[in-house]
Amino acid sequence: MTFLKLIFTIFLSVVILVSCKTETKKKAITSEIETTAETVTLLENPTSGNSALPRLFGTENQLFMSWVETKDSISVLYFSTFEEGKWTKPYEVNSGSDWFINWADFPAIAENNGNIIITYLQKSANGKYTYDAKINLFSAETQTWKKNILLHNDGTASEHGFVSIVPQGKSSFYAIWLDGRNTKAEAGGHGNHGAGAMSLRGRLVHADGTMQPDLELDNRVCDCCQTAMTSIENAPLLVYRNRTGSEVRDISRIGLFDDSFSESQPIFNDNWEIPGCPVNGPSIASYKNNAVVAWFTAVNDNPKVQLAFSKDKGKTFAAPIQVNTYKTLGRVDVVMISENTAIVSWMENLGEDTLIQVMRISADGTEGFPVTISKTSFERASGFPQLEIAGNTLYAAWTMVDGKKKSIETASISIPNL
Repeated sequence: MTFLKLIFTIFLSVVILVSCKTETKKKAITSEIETTAETVTLLENPTSGNSALPRLFGTENQLFMSWVETKDSISVLYFSTFEEGKWTKPYEVNSGSDWFINWADFPAIAENNGNIIITYLQKSANGKYTYDAKINLFSAETQTWKKNILLHNDGTASEHGFVSIVPQGKSSFYAIWLDGRNTKAEAGGHGNHGAGAMSLRGRLVHADGTMQPDLELDNRVCDCCQTAMTSIENAPLLVYRNRTGSEVRDISRIGLFDDSFSESQPIFNDNWEIPGCPVNGPSIASYKNNAVVAWFTAVNDNPKVQLAFSKDKGKTFAAPIQVNTYKTLGRVDVVMISENTAIVSWMENLGEDTLIQVMRISADGTEGFPVTISKTSFERASGFPQLEIAGNTLYAAWTMVDGKKKSIETASISIPNL
């Protein structure tokens, strides 16, 4: 055999091997679409009418879900808990005709020893993107609600949103949000501000409605990507899409290490340079002292979902693992089921279908096959599917779109089948 024939034979073998592996994974995805009922069990839920924006929060023994229902010109915020295999009767937290309703900026909900916090956004002026983040608090001690509390106190008619919340201490919460107070003088629109940049701020919120002074965590961040946060040993660890002076918008983390918040550090330098906000934030989860972050990037016009693990409370992260198989829309969520194993969800297109996918991934890079939770719409109205662990069970919630009508689906997912 000549040298050139040998090289050609080796090259052909590699191509066939890679093609077979890729085809095997794609066939598995197609198969899972047909057999998803073995893994995904739809749950009857208490949402009704034109409902969207589900948000899940789980504890060791309870699952919470908040959502918004639109009734004519009125927006109504509800929550329910999943107990003994079924959702409880929904509780109406608040309602209004002047709320800012956005497909990507959904209410946050959290619980801490019976104390509950739920957020919403209320317009503060006539501008398109002038709104405040409001909180509603239920006190386990007094068994009463305090509602319509401003999360921030800057007094500017500017953007405030993309709130994330984690329990803190025995009865309090730590909240972070994107804050537009420094953009007020700017003439630019949502997602492309000028010299006055969007900032990331945080503060401690107590169950009685009192709060510690807010803290600027980063003075220049991406304008409209979701924030995300977890807690390790009662210390917040948060991720968000940063924004450099050269318009590189990668995912960064800030942690409460040794009783003070750290400087911002990139999870990984994708070096995605994009002049406007992609509206596609990260997700973070933790298990004991380990953490995992999932995120979307489209650097070099190559959309992908990536996952990175940390074994030191989020101080450093390993190299990213690519998750998606087909062209992805991102819209990620992630949970951890052990110190070295995560389950991630994302959306991607397969032919004419848009799929909500879920997959188990280990820190060593070992992957399960993607399982399709549901077909969905690629439209913005389909929002961001949610994953959550409550006890030892995995749950999902997502928005279905039928013309102008939206509805919410919920499901339990068999972890052993992933």
